[in-house]
Amino acid sequence: MRKKIILTMLLSVLFSLISMSIVPTTSYACSCIEPPSVEDELERSQAVFSGKVLEVKEQKDFRGYMKKRVLIEVAETWKGVSESQVFITTGSGGGDCGYEFQVGQDYLVYATESTMYGNQEELVTIICDRTTELGAAQEDLAVLGKGKEPTVQVDLEVEKSNLMMWVIANIILVIVIFLAWRWYKKR
Repeated sequence: MRKKIILTMLLSVLFSLISMSIVPTTSYACSCIEPPSVEDELERSQAVFSGKVLEVKEQKDFRGYMKKRVLIEVAETWKGVSESQVFITTGSGGGDCGYEFQVGQDYLVYATESTMYGNQEELVTIICDRTTELGAAQEDLAVLGKGKEPTVQVDLEVEKSNLMMWVIANIILVIVIFLAWRWYKKR
């Protein structure tokens, strides 16, 4: 009897170990090596600029994962950005390497063109980059020197609302045409 109990327990443990190793699990992790030097990060990044966060919106990417789209008012630029406002994409935080931006805060941003959070190239920054709050970026600013002001004035908030107005106007136009067509057919 005792041998049966021990054999049953051993088989249960063996079965549990086998079943845990067969079932795939999704894991998320973000591990960064020591941050690169300012010079290396400047060379690696496609965009380096400072600015104030105007808006942070959570969105789903094409795979259904959450990401954040951050609208930044650019104050100074060192590389890759000439517009007065720019969108940056990052993860939603946790194990996906997303940087935690706060509305109203000023940041020094290092970004690269990537499809990391979507199916199209967009400027992306993660916690492994040297992106940081502007107040904590004294070493970076000393190496970068004086940046340039953006040369192209844009208002991406207005452009979004203009697009929405255009969509609404077209929907109304389609409804009016449809109603006029139905009224004409009834006559």
